[in-house]
Amino acid sequence: MTYTPKSDFVAVMMERGFLADCTDYQGLDEALLQGVRPAYIGFDATAKSLHVGSLIQIMMLRWFQKTGHQPITLMGGGTTKVGDPSFRADERPLLTEAQIDDNIAGIKKVFSAYIDYDSDAPNKALMLNNAEWLDGLNYLEFLRDIGRHFSVNRMLAFESVKSRLDREQSLSFLEFNYMILQAYDFMELNNRYGCILQMGGSDQWGNIVNGIDLTRRVIDHEVYGLTSPLLTTSDGKKMGKSADGAVWLNPEMRSPYEFWQFWRNTTDADVGRFLKLYTELPVDECERLGALAGSEVNAAKVILANEVTTLCHGVEAAAAAEATAREVFEKGGVGDDLPTLSLSSEDLGDGISIVQLIVKSGLAKSGKDAKRLISENGAKIDDQPLTDAGLMIDAGALSSPIKLSAGKKRHALVRLDG
Repeated sequence: MTYTPKSDFVAVMMERGFLADCTDYQGLDEALLQGVRPAYIGFDATAKSLHVGSLIQIMMLRWFQKTGHQPITLMGGGTTKVGDPSFRADERPLLTEAQIDDNIAGIKKVFSAYIDYDSDAPNKALMLNNAEWLDGLNYLEFLRDIGRHFSVNRMLAFESVKSRLDREQSLSFLEFNYMILQAYDFMELNNRYGCILQMGGSDQWGNIVNGIDLTRRVIDHEVYGLTSPLLTTSDGKKMGKSADGAVWLNPEMRSPYEFWQFWRNTTDADVGRFLKLYTELPVDECERLGALAGSEVNAAKVILANEVTTLCHGVEAAAAAEATAREVFEKGGVGDDLPTLSLSSEDLGDGISIVQLIVKSGLAKSGKDAKRLISENGAKIDDQPLTDAGLMIDAGALSSPIKLSAGKKRHALVRLDG
């Protein structure tokens, strides 16, 4: 589409590739010129951390605040009890309240690195929990006052639901209520905080449109929706996934070194796009770096890894990760920041198999995977080929740390404590 934005935020979204769709570009643009305006994105608490797949939304909130507006991070303490059915093949497992609260505590750690909740500025961010208004709803009143505004015919037509039904996969009544609750969230946030904008991935389009419609019908307020593209890498992989699982943002679930290495391993074709989305480097610099070819593009990948890791984990963690990578890959050394498996004498006993060590160190998901890695000559111990899947490691072998490798890019240390 051809549209020249007036507000800084919409300009950034369009220039850096964040925009998939918007319910009203001009209306939103003009609303953002009227002073500090609040916008929100909701995050359900289905795990103890968000992963890289959510980072595009986190960066949208960061840019919203950097362009002078107020971001709201809405924790789904209420909606997580239901589960979002959007483009899922099956129902999410139900979590207890204690599990949800524990997950929210873990997720909160991520946001403080990107968004300012503590300043005295008028656009200080808010972190809210929709359990505050959803937990106390009276069912009959909710059906009468809110449910009557929703057409089942229209809800069934949304692609996120239709695709599930077309495959003849069950959609529970519990899940079907999710989009009503999310719509209610938007209306509540508008009513309580003057929130005018809901953002999310393009899979949330139907839910966002429902919230806009409900807000107009019930309280007659004008609100807007904006979605980002659902990203895949240039080789077709879902963003946020790697060979060994999800790329979590919390350091307890994915070390800063492994996080750095994920970005360093970006395919050449994705470098420029990822620099625009996940860093704050000027757009022309992102394009220059993304256009590099051959060995030169590796320098751009290091810049990408450093910039993204600095935002998430801090400048010291990024520098340590780069130093470790140089030590491991350029000098064949060990490096101080490699993921480390520490074993006690009790863990070790009379010895532990190399297959178990590969699994415990996170280089393989199962013993079967570890044995396949060894049989296909993909495993190394202290940079030497590992060919014996029956090898046992005892305390003597761990008198100094050993380095395990899976392929050329994934490494871990194993050491004996005490």
